[in-house]
Amino acid sequence: MITKKDKAIESINSDFEEFANLVLLQLDLLEEIVSSGELVIAEKTLKKIDSNEDELDKMEIKISDKIIRTIVLYSPVASDIRKLMSSYRIVINLERIGDLVVRITKFLKMIKKQEVYDSLSDVISNTLMQSINMVKKSLLSFTHNDKEFAIWTIKNDTISDEINQKMFKKAIKKSHIDNENKQLFLSFANIKEMVSSIERIADHATNIAEAAIYSLEGKDIRHQPFDED
Repeated sequence: MITKKDKAIESINSDFEEFANLVLLQLDLLEEIVSSGELVIAEKTLKKIDSNEDELDKMEIKISDKIIRTIVLYSPVASDIRKLMSSYRIVINLERIGDLVVRITKFLKMIKKQEVYDSLSDVISNTLMQSINMVKKSLLSFTHNDKEFAIWTIKNDTISDEINQKMFKKAIKKSHIDNENKQLFLSFANIKEMVSSIERIADHATNIAEAAIYSLEGKDIRHQPFDED
């Protein structure tokens, strides 16, 4: 017999899937923008991203309330509580990833020098694709109860950091900055903020992977040296 607790958890899982898919859509839109190499973003795309962000904000509150209500009203067993708390942690990180998508598009629009962006666009695009892949793998680790995906995500967090450092070394080698060229400085500054935000997406993917391991094993590995054994 399906109990009220079962129905409540099923509803949360359904909302969670919808929420996660919307965040992944935002990341796909961002990837299209960055991979185009253009600084001008279509107004239709910007409106879609903003509309999705508003929906994500509403959904985060809705899912969080459902999780709290289910725990209080139905006293789920320990394994269900782990799953629910992991879902709660993941939703928070996904919502922040959504915020970062909007933030990155804003910095992109503020870049004034196309040639500066062109010289770094391949590194930016590769960094973004790596971060998006980490998000997808971390979500798969949770939804498919697959620890290997979680391990892969956590290990690859350092790779994203290395790519960020590589981009700045490349920028220093290629640039001949005129102190009077303010637009050039602004372009570099906004590119730096873009890549920092992309790197933070990878950080949130790692948080999701850690929550997936907690859901699977009841082991909280946050703030600890990672040991896959």
